[in-house]
Amino acid sequence: MGKVSYMKLKGSQNLRLRLLLATLSSKSIVIEDIRSEATWPGLRPHEVSFLRLLEKICDDCVVEINETGTKLKYKPGIIMGGRHLVHDCGVSRSIGYFLEPLIVLGMFGKKPLTIRLKGITNDSKDPSIDTFRSTTLPILKQFGVPAEGLDLKIESRGVAPKGGGEVLLSVPMVPNSLKAIKWVDEGLVKRIRGVSFSTRVSVQFENTMIHAARGILNPLLSDVHIFTDHKAGAQAGMSPGYGISLVAETTSGCVISADTTVSYARGEDDADLEDDRKDLIPAEEVGEQIASALLGEIKQGGVVDSTHQGLLFLLCALCPKDVSEVRVGKLSPYGIEALRHIRDFLDVKFVMKPDASTGTVTMMCLGSGFQNLSRKVS
Repeated sequence: MGKVSYMKLKGSQNLRLRLLLATLSSKSIVIEDIRSEATWPGLRPHEVSFLRLLEKICDDCVVEINETGTKLKYKPGIIMGGRHLVHDCGVSRSIGYFLEPLIVLGMFGKKPLTIRLKGITNDSKDPSIDTFRSTTLPILKQFGVPAEGLDLKIESRGVAPKGGGEVLLSVPMVPNSLKAIKWVDEGLVKRIRGVSFSTRVSVQFENTMIHAARGILNPLLSDVHIFTDHKAGAQAGMSPGYGISLVAETTSGCVISADTTVSYARGEDDADLEDDRKDLIPAEEVGEQIASALLGEIKQGGVVDSTHQGLLFLLCALCPKDVSEVRVGKLSPYGIEALRHIRDFLDVKFVMKPDASTGTVTMMCLGSGFQNLSRKVS
């Protein structure tokens, strides 16, 4: 065995993206100075949990963390996939934090992936489970990911601080490679769909959010349907909360989403809840804010919303050695970081053509020629 050479990185930013790209490119990395100056230095619980998840779905990957958690060595293994896997995501970040990299890795596994994830299904920091179902999975299909076997089932919902949600994710293997795409026409919005949910609070919260959202959207578009998903008992998780996810579907097959969740902050005691109940954002405001946020995403233009830019660029970079061309709105901070890391790990550079008249940017790249080499050859 030859000596392993490590790519050296610093800081805690984009740790999840770095680990994902290191796994895909089979590059060993060492990350130093992880929050070394912070009051609580080192890796956070959700970052350690993500590393444990990588160990579950990959064979022979090696994770070394120093005593203070400020230095991480990661040597990727072979992506195995597998059925009947279970992972507790904890409650420091929602399941949405784990889903995006998990879906990408699952496509390039040796076997199809089926995994049960436990934790927080909806929060205000990460995309919700509903957004993954309505928006993320359809984006994958644009790149030739088989629709059969691609599924996300919500078994129970859970919000912060205590979680209690469960989802079942199924990801099929990509037969050989993704397909390069030309996706530059966002079309016109033809309908808006959505889901509102509530756990351990009155269903009236949902009705109020829907009424407020429709008050903004209906004057612009008549075809607006927002469904309710009120959970009770074991399916409602362990904390009270409510939220809404909206998705705009366009004439050219684009899906643009926005979502939010309202619940109590992590780390609060049950004893404090009664005092803090008045501090939650009223349901009417939540409905109005998310409808406005969706209109903002639509106004920006592009074939995906700002939260999906990083995933879109990564999928383009993982395509065969062919040109992919996509159009996005104003580049998000995460989208910019994704472009830098894709260049460093996959050696794929994007050509950008800004359009001053629309404020959009056309992005073109030559794919890395990435193939599913883990797949069993029959």
